[in-house]
Amino acid sequence: MFLHTLSPRFCETDALGHINNTVLPVWFEQAREPIFRLFSPELDTETWRLIIARIEVEFTAQLKYGSDVEIRTYLEKVGNSSMYIHHEAWQKDVLAARGKTVLIHYDYEAEKATPIPDDIRQILLEHIQ
Repeated sequence: MFLHTLSPRFCETDALGHINNTVLPVWFEQAREPIFRLFSPELDTETWRLIIARIEVEFTAQLKYGSDVEIRTYLEKVGNSSMYIHHEAWQKDVLAARGKTVLIHYDYEAEKATPIPDDIRQILLEHIQ
Protein backbone atom coordinates (compact mmCIF):
# COMPACT_ATOMS: atom_id res chain seq x y z
CA MET A 1 0.00 0.00 0.00
CA PHE A 2 1.10 3.54 -0.75
CA LEU A 3 0.18 6.23 1.81
CA HIS A 4 -0.13 9.93 1.09
CA THR A 5 -1.25 12.52 3.66
CA LEU A 6 -2.45 15.92 2.58
CA SER A 7 -3.97 19.00 4.18
CA PRO A 8 -7.11 20.17 2.40
CA ARG A 9 -6.84 23.71 1.10
CA PHE A 10 -9.56 26.25 1.79
CA CYS A 11 -10.10 26.67 -1.96
CA GLU A 12 -11.09 22.98 -2.16
CA THR A 13 -14.21 23.55 -0.07
CA ASP A 14 -17.59 24.32 -1.59
CA ALA A 15 -20.57 26.43 -0.58
CA LEU A 16 -21.75 23.68 1.78
CA GLY A 17 -18.50 23.78 3.74
CA HIS A 18 -17.11 20.40 2.80
CA ILE A 19 -14.47 19.31 0.31
CA ASN A 20 -15.91 19.54 -3.19
CA ASN A 21 -16.55 16.25 -4.95
CA THR A 22 -14.36 17.29 -7.90
CA VAL A 23 -11.28 17.33 -5.66
CA LEU A 24 -11.07 13.60 -4.95
CA PRO A 25 -9.94 12.53 -8.45
CA VAL A 26 -7.14 15.11 -8.20
CA TRP A 27 -6.09 13.85 -4.76
CA PHE A 28 -6.18 10.25 -6.01
CA GLU A 29 -3.99 11.20 -8.96
CA GLN A 30 -1.51 12.88 -6.62
CA ALA A 31 -1.41 9.70 -4.52
CA ARG A 32 -0.60 7.62 -7.63
CA GLU A 33 2.74 9.40 -8.08
CA PRO A 34 4.78 6.45 -6.69
CA ILE A 35 3.16 4.24 -9.34
CA PHE A 36 3.86 6.81 -12.05
CA ARG A 37 7.52 6.89 -10.98
CA LEU A 38 7.84 3.14 -11.54
CA PHE A 39 7.21 3.81 -15.23
CA SER A 40 8.91 7.21 -15.47
CA PRO A 41 11.22 7.98 -12.51
CA GLU A 42 11.61 11.63 -13.57
CA LEU A 43 7.91 11.97 -14.57
CA ASP A 44 9.15 12.82 -18.05
CA THR A 45 6.19 13.55 -20.33
CA GLU A 46 8.35 12.78 -23.38
CA THR A 47 8.50 9.11 -22.35
CA TRP A 48 5.12 8.88 -20.58
CA ARG A 49 3.47 5.48 -21.12
CA LEU A 50 0.26 5.61 -19.07
CA ILE A 51 -3.28 6.60 -19.95
CA ILE A 52 -6.46 6.56 -17.85
CA ALA A 53 -9.27 4.27 -18.99
CA ARG A 54 -11.66 4.82 -16.06
CA ILE A 55 -12.10 6.76 -12.85
CA GLU A 56 -14.75 6.01 -10.22
CA VAL A 57 -15.35 7.75 -6.89
CA GLU A 58 -17.81 6.69 -4.20
CA PHE A 59 -18.44 9.07 -1.31
CA THR A 60 -19.16 7.49 2.07
CA ALA A 61 -18.83 10.49 4.42
CA GLN A 62 -18.14 14.21 4.25
CA LEU A 63 -14.59 15.52 4.13
CA LYS A 64 -14.01 18.82 5.92
CA TYR A 65 -11.46 21.59 5.77
CA GLY A 66 -9.05 21.79 8.73
CA SER A 67 -8.06 18.13 9.20
CA ASP A 68 -5.53 16.10 7.26
CA VAL A 69 -6.68 13.40 4.86
CA GLU A 70 -4.81 10.15 4.33
CA ILE A 71 -5.04 8.62 0.87
CA ARG A 72 -4.38 4.88 0.85
CA THR A 73 -3.55 3.43 -2.55
CA TYR A 74 -3.05 -0.15 -3.57
CA LEU A 75 -3.38 -2.37 -6.59
CA GLU A 76 -6.43 -4.60 -7.01
CA LYS A 77 -5.31 -6.29 -10.21
CA VAL A 78 -2.44 -6.16 -12.68
CA GLY A 79 -3.31 -7.36 -16.16
CA ASN A 80 -1.24 -7.64 -19.32
CA SER A 81 -1.37 -3.89 -20.03
CA SER A 82 -3.74 -2.61 -17.36
CA MET A 83 -3.71 -1.86 -13.64
CA TYR A 84 -6.75 -1.57 -11.38
CA ILE A 85 -5.86 0.86 -8.62
CA HIS A 86 -7.96 1.28 -5.47
CA HIS A 87 -7.92 4.47 -3.41
CA GLU A 88 -9.39 5.32 -0.02
CA ALA A 89 -9.62 8.78 1.57
CA TRP A 90 -9.61 8.72 5.38
CA GLN A 91 -10.15 11.67 7.71
CA LYS A 92 -10.20 11.34 11.50
CA ASP A 93 -10.31 7.52 11.20
CA VAL A 94 -13.41 7.65 8.98
CA LEU A 95 -13.47 6.30 5.45
CA ALA A 96 -14.89 9.25 3.51
CA ALA A 97 -14.39 8.14 -0.09
CA ARG A 98 -13.08 5.29 -2.12
CA GLY A 99 -12.24 5.15 -5.76
CA LYS A 100 -10.98 3.02 -8.56
CA THR A 101 -8.75 4.02 -11.44
CA VAL A 102 -7.85 1.86 -14.40
CA LEU A 103 -4.52 2.77 -15.97
CA ILE A 104 -3.30 1.35 -19.25
CA HIS A 105 0.33 1.00 -20.27
CA TYR A 106 0.07 2.79 -23.60
CA ASP A 107 2.06 3.51 -26.74
CA TYR A 108 0.96 7.00 -27.80
CA GLU A 109 2.59 6.76 -31.25
CA ALA A 110 0.90 3.48 -32.14
CA GLU A 111 -2.23 4.50 -30.17
CA LYS A 112 -2.59 1.12 -28.51
CA ALA A 113 -2.06 -0.67 -25.22
CA THR A 114 1.26 -2.42 -24.68
CA PRO A 115 2.33 -5.01 -22.10
CA ILE A 116 3.59 -3.78 -18.75
CA PRO A 117 7.35 -4.53 -18.52
CA ASP A 118 8.08 -7.57 -16.34
CA ASP A 119 10.34 -5.71 -13.88
CA ILE A 120 7.63 -3.12 -13.21
CA ARG A 121 4.93 -5.81 -13.05
CA GLN A 122 6.84 -7.54 -10.22
CA ILE A 123 6.93 -4.34 -8.17
CA LEU A 124 3.22 -3.68 -8.82
CA LEU A 125 2.32 -7.19 -7.69
CA GLU A 126 3.92 -6.47 -4.31
CA HIS A 127 1.19 -3.87 -3.72
CA ILE A 128 -1.83 -6.05 -4.52
CA GLN A 129 -4.27 -6.18 -1.67
